[in-house]
Amino acid sequence: MVDESLENDTIDESVNNPQPAAVTPSFHPQEIGSSTFSSFNPYYNDNTPDDEEHEPFYTDSTGLMRKVSNMSNLSEANLPLTSNAANMSPTQSMSLGSKLTAGGAGGGDNNNNTGRTIYLNDPQRNDQNRYLHNRISTAKYNFVTFLPKFLYEQFSKYANLFFLFTASIQQIKNVSPTNRYTTLGPLVVVLAATGFKDIMEDYKRHRSDSEVNSRDCNTLLGNTFVAKGWHSVKVGDIVRIEGGDFFPADLILLSSSEPEGLCYIETSNLDGETNLKVKQALPETAGLTSPTGISQLTGCLNSENPNNSLYTYEGTLVMNTPSGGKQLPLDPTQLLLRGAQLRNTKWIYGIVVFTGHETKLMRNASATPIKRTSVEKMVNVQIIFLFGILLTMSLACSIGYTVKTLKSGLQLDYLKLADTSYIGQFGFNILTFLILFNNLIPISLIVTMEIVKFKQADLINSDLDMYYEKTDTPALCRTSSLVEELGQIEYIFSDKTGTLTCNEMEFQQCSIAGLAYMGEDMKRAQNDGSTVGQYDFKQLKENLKNHSTANAINEFLTLLAVCHTVIPERNEKDPNTFIYQASSPDEGALVKGASLLDYTFTTRRPKSVTIVANQQEMQYEILNICEFNSTRKRMSTVVRSPDGKIKLYCKGADTVILERLSGDNPFVDATLQHLEEYATEGLRTLCIAMREISEDEYQRWSGVYEKASTTLNNRQDELDKAAEMIEKDLFLLGATAIEDKLQDGVPETIHTLQQAGIKIWVLTGDRQETAINIGLSCKLIQEEMSLIIVNKESHWETKEFLEQKLQAIKARVNPDTEPLALVIDGRSLEFALDKELEKIFLELATLCKAVICCRVSPLQKALVVKLVKHHLKAILLAIGDGANDVSMIQAAHVGVGISGLEGLQAARSADVAISQFRYLKKLLLVHGAWSYQRLSKLILYSFYKNITLYMTQFWFAFQNGFSGQVIYESWTISFYNVLFTVLPPLVIGIFDQYVSARMLDRYPQMYMLGQKSEFFNVKNFWGWTINAFYHSLVLYWVSVYMFEDELLLYNGQAAGHWVWGTTLYTAVLATVLGKAALITDLWTKYTYLAIPGSFIFWIIFLPIYASIAPKLNFSEEYDGIVPQLFTSAVFYLTVVLLPVFCLLRDYVWKYTKRMYKARAYHTVQEIQKFNIPDYRPGMEQFQKAIRKVRAVQRLRRTRGFAFSQNESGQESKVIRAYDTTLQKPTGL
Repeated sequence: MVDESLENDTIDESVNNPQPAAVTPSFHPQEIGSSTFSSFNPYYNDNTPDDEEHEPFYTDSTGLMRKVSNMSNLSEANLPLTSNAANMSPTQSMSLGSKLTAGGAGGGDNNNNTGRTIYLNDPQRNDQNRYLHNRISTAKYNFVTFLPKFLYEQFSKYANLFFLFTASIQQIKNVSPTNRYTTLGPLVVVLAATGFKDIMEDYKRHRSDSEVNSRDCNTLLGNTFVAKGWHSVKVGDIVRIEGGDFFPADLILLSSSEPEGLCYIETSNLDGETNLKVKQALPETAGLTSPTGISQLTGCLNSENPNNSLYTYEGTLVMNTPSGGKQLPLDPTQLLLRGAQLRNTKWIYGIVVFTGHETKLMRNASATPIKRTSVEKMVNVQIIFLFGILLTMSLACSIGYTVKTLKSGLQLDYLKLADTSYIGQFGFNILTFLILFNNLIPISLIVTMEIVKFKQADLINSDLDMYYEKTDTPALCRTSSLVEELGQIEYIFSDKTGTLTCNEMEFQQCSIAGLAYMGEDMKRAQNDGSTVGQYDFKQLKENLKNHSTANAINEFLTLLAVCHTVIPERNEKDPNTFIYQASSPDEGALVKGASLLDYTFTTRRPKSVTIVANQQEMQYEILNICEFNSTRKRMSTVVRSPDGKIKLYCKGADTVILERLSGDNPFVDATLQHLEEYATEGLRTLCIAMREISEDEYQRWSGVYEKASTTLNNRQDELDKAAEMIEKDLFLLGATAIEDKLQDGVPETIHTLQQAGIKIWVLTGDRQETAINIGLSCKLIQEEMSLIIVNKESHWETKEFLEQKLQAIKARVNPDTEPLALVIDGRSLEFALDKELEKIFLELATLCKAVICCRVSPLQKALVVKLVKHHLKAILLAIGDGANDVSMIQAAHVGVGISGLEGLQAARSADVAISQFRYLKKLLLVHGAWSYQRLSKLILYSFYKNITLYMTQFWFAFQNGFSGQVIYESWTISFYNVLFTVLPPLVIGIFDQYVSARMLDRYPQMYMLGQKSEFFNVKNFWGWTINAFYHSLVLYWVSVYMFEDELLLYNGQAAGHWVWGTTLYTAVLATVLGKAALITDLWTKYTYLAIPGSFIFWIIFLPIYASIAPKLNFSEEYDGIVPQLFTSAVFYLTVVLLPVFCLLRDYVWKYTKRMYKARAYHTVQEIQKFNIPDYRPGMEQFQKAIRKVRAVQRLRRTRGFAFSQNESGQESKVIRAYDTTLQKPTGL
């Protein structure tokens, strides 16, 4: 059993506490110096270097230099996100300074305390202020910044820095034992190839930005609207936005097609909220509904300066009137943000206040960071150690030369050595040996890795399993340099709306008078093939005619068609159908469901609604509306029906409806059973109830309600009390079940990823109840999990709660008996991310199998990711679909964007773009696992082959008096990496598969190999390095022994140095190619071409090159060598026996590991090779039954509320303003 202190009070109890939206509090200057200053003031974003290094330039097209501030005294959660935010004091950005007046100073200076003044219909005066243009750029480079940023990024890799140093000292005269360009040439090729790849990837970002910037927008010129590109929109322009379009900039609403200047917007792109928001123009401008009228508007708009607070705005509209300037206050009610979408409104007029990178959306975005993979970081560290070995070798050889010279100097007169000081010669010798041994660190590795990563990204892009035919969208890997990170992910941070869900609500099932009904697509058979207790909607219509429950069905469907705040509009394309404008997608789904069942809502007037029920038009007078809020968890409408009776229709959570029922309710038990079934399927449920009210009772209650609605103090509380008086003695009609449609395959994908050892956190702007419901339906929250719900209102309460739960978890005897899920809202998260609490919160979260953060802002999403990234040594992936996810995506090691939907920015800012969440499974478990294993093998092999060759040079130094003499011809040394060993690592990196995709999908636990860095770690690296030292030792000294007495050829001549050197070179080549064959798991035609083919190519190349090159006065060492070499039996004996002897140890080691120390993937390889079927017991049906039982138990223990409803408090006012029988203005 779980400790009592660990059990949450139940979902229902937690929901009873009202949850304020995660709105950024207004700034109070006196709080700056206090310890209680909110870490979530929106101007304190993150701008300090994290694990990755941020580039030193801001990425927008203005080319501004990006400053990095020292914020070491702040928590990770307190750090600024952009340089502008870091430079701007909150008072500068938020307040309008002293009183804003018509003559206040304007201009584009963002540091001006008085804000900015925008003149209405006066573009010339606005142009004088030189406000920022409306072009946006999410690209990494531009023409000015490419070279410095690219070089900074490349030379932060120690390998490139080392080769630059080597190439520089090679230019010193008489220092280099090899050609002076043998390092510089390959380095230039490496940088050029990498630069070309980066340019191509960044070009795609520029192209995406160009598509957005070139969208059309209607802008007022004179008294007509003309189409202009978004990039041409300027501050002060008056624009017309059509329904369904996105706002091109931050606007102030002036008027709309709806009554009283109302409009609906969807902000899921900004904050994840799926509910539509209601915005309203000022009454003084709401009547300007024609181009002529709006063009005559004069005056100015005094606005606050650009900032990144999504939820605040202060300004003043000064209208010129005959009596003088009339000042009208502006607030967030009139603000329309870039990234939001106009919905359920035909058109609006708005004036542009912020453009481009000064919009609140772009202020919440950070510059594209320079990300480095953990593999690259480890390679960097190992290169430092290898450089240490290289330096030690060079010092040893220089000391050896000095000792040799001092001891035998008189015997070396014939060499005519330079007459220099020993100290000077010692220094020169160090440089000489550094150059001689420099390829111990392979220069080919960098370009090989870049080519392989680019090709791996191309394989991801061309994978048909991740192609979404519906939107013609393939996967797109935008940043190929991160592909191996995909195989090491330990945490996934996911948005909900548009990522896990489709943001589509469907009325799927209902329970009426104890009978359950469902749509055809939901109808399912029981185990015996029957459908006991399940009827389809056709049967519902039949029952409405002549069944004993007909009256209940009629009232149920009438309630769905009448009790709501939806606005109907006739479809212009099909006048017989309606488009419903609903601020809540759930309400829209219920009204559409009623329409499908022939109860169609057709007309709304200020005091009545009209429905067509079974082809009969009926009008219901709306007497009162008791609005929804998170405390009441229900909505009621008092109506007068056509027969004159007064009825109360009520819908809400089961917990609040059941306790308000009368004693005579025959359908309660059956309805509860149906609710349990709906809940186990992850559907969003509501209970439906009603009662008839006598005229006398209504008149008495109406007086109380009117008094409450006009009170000045605690009006909402008084209205709630009044509603309590009438919402009693209800009759339960039934329940509804709405499906918040998940994307295809989401539950299965999450389950598989969890099996792979990946922890999934959902970060959403949606309300707590909705988030929990989605967590259950997508199987993130399992039925056996206990919920820990944190929704506290103060720092102290949050701290006490977190500490209490953490102690209770640690005190458990067996932690695995009952897994936990943590749910925390934005307000509590604000406190939890404070420096004092962040480690406690993180420790508690990591002990839970699932974490859901709800009602969080875009900034909070990024801060949660940064918190985990800063404190845990884990690779993080963030996935989202909207602009509100960009900061989170850029903060993670790997960012994945959901593409395919118009107007979404996440895919453009992400490292990888996919069109469906389910594709994440193959992206990580297959492509990620392959990429990590391939890159690991490529890197280890690249170091191995170079160390094997160049260590022979070191052993030779002990025999040549440390003179710096080379064994091999210098251009042949360069060709080693460029021609003869370039293909094996490429083929291994692109085509090798340690197990097939089918096996990786069947056994997701294999993914943990990457999480634990099994294929590339310090132990593996130095194991390969020592093996290379061993092979070089064997190759060198055995070949020396075989050529010890100057091998005599068939003509009696001595073989000489170059015959021995070329023989040794051939033996080394055969050994390293044999090693490549030994580590290859999958042989393709390219593998045969790369490994045996490379050796054959050398055998053919050598005689041709040795014949031609000496005649062209280079590589003269090869003059006449071919006949001597190819006629020597010792040559063939050396080339055959030495590689076999070296690789025998490797083969024995590999055999021993597989036979006696087998790893998990060895077993899977055997299963794959022999095609062994999977005989794991088929427990799916049993587990499904167990999950259902647990789900019912959870529901009974924690009856909750799963319904998304707008609680703005103005719904009643909004619908009272509508009369859909009147013609709306066209705005033309």
